Amino acid sequence: MKRAITLPWLVFYGVGVTIGAGIFALVGVVLELAGDKAPLAFLFAGAIAGVTGVSYALMIRIYPRAGGEAVFVNRGLGAFWARIAGFGVVATGIVSSAVISPAFAGYIQDLLQLPNALLVIMVVTILSAIACYGVRESVLFAALVTLLEVGTLLVVIAFGLPLLGDVDAVLLTLSPTTDLAILTGVLSSSVLAFFAFIGFEDIVNMCEETKDAERTVPKAIYWTLGITLLVYVVLAIIAVLAGEREAIVSSSAPMARLFETVSGLSGKPVAVAATIAMINGVLVQIVMASRVLYGMANEGIAPIWFAQVHPQRQTPVRATVFVAVVIISLALVFPLVRLAEVTSLVTLLVFSLVNLALFALGRSAGEGRLHQFRYWGLGGAGLCLAIALFQISTGLLGGH
Repeated sequence: MKRAITLPWLVFYGVGVTIGAGIFALVGVVLELAGDKAPLAFLFAGAIAGVTGVSYALMIRIYPRAGGEAVFVNRGLGAFWARIAGFGVVATGIVSSAVISPAFAGYIQDLLQLPNALLVIMVVTILSAIACYGVRESVLFAALVTLLEVGTLLVVIAFGLPLLGDVDAVLLTLSPTTDLAILTGVLSSSVLAFFAFIGFEDIVNMCEETKDAERTVPKAIYWTLGITLLVYVVLAIIAVLAGEREAIVSSSAPMARLFETVSGLSGKPVAVAATIAMINGVLVQIVMASRVLYGMANEGIAPIWFAQVHPQRQTPVRATVFVAVVIISLALVFPLVRLAEVTSLVTLLVFSLVNLALFALGRSAGEGRLHQFRYWGLGGAGLCLAIALFQISTGLLGGH
């Protein structure tokens, strides 16, 4: 495939797929569960994501290939677990897109007055055509929507900046607590907030279209997680200090309500931005899932049919079309609410396998960075499995 992506574009892609429509609604849920400690919940969640982010960054230096998770797990644990990891990633991308597409179609139905099913087909087809046309065009489109998403959040932050002048109040939101009830709320909301960080791992599947991938992709992972963490924590601090907490928590569009609270202006533009963010979510998942299938085919753990790229566009058209057809089929035929919830657990399983692969590869290596960080992988796997068990035990199932 054509190497056309540089670090800034890859960071745009990573931030776009990570800061999705979810954060526009998630801030209210975390604020309800964690209260004044909501920023601390996002800090914990960022640390959880960062542990696996380091594992991805370490292994992509050694195995800079599309289909990242499947490639890592194949090298470390074998083909059986690699197929589980690879198809798990593909499934989460497809199901999340199938959930988002009808929701977005519902928003634009009032404008076009067309059947919802037809709008779903139109939306997915157009976005798939962009993905097939070229990776630069796909990333450019995602970057433009990312600018809108992040720009909207930065506007909310800008109006809330005066609240950050009270340094003591800010530090109080970030300070640890020994109160068991508050701590339970922080941990529960951290599990939910963790899923607002899911998406950074999609960066590794763009490595065969990235210039100097061994150096660029790890940097993009760190930049993406850093930017995301900073935006989330600052927004959470503003939400805590803004007042009118009950109105924000009970609102169906809490970010829009927060904007109204700190600015005195209408929150409708923020609600529109959240809607447009849905488009970005579908596009980046189509791009990601098709690259995973392409990479798995080249690894010999998926049908070789998916390894074909278009001779002129240099994109995996077959894999992209397949992903689009499955998304449309699921969106039109199946009830997807429970499937969407289960994707959270699937993601944690994939993260666990990636971390275990790092441990296995590091243990067998005589020297080098993988050997030095082998126990990092073991700890990361244990952490992801613990979060999954906590999620199951508390019923905190939810998607990004």
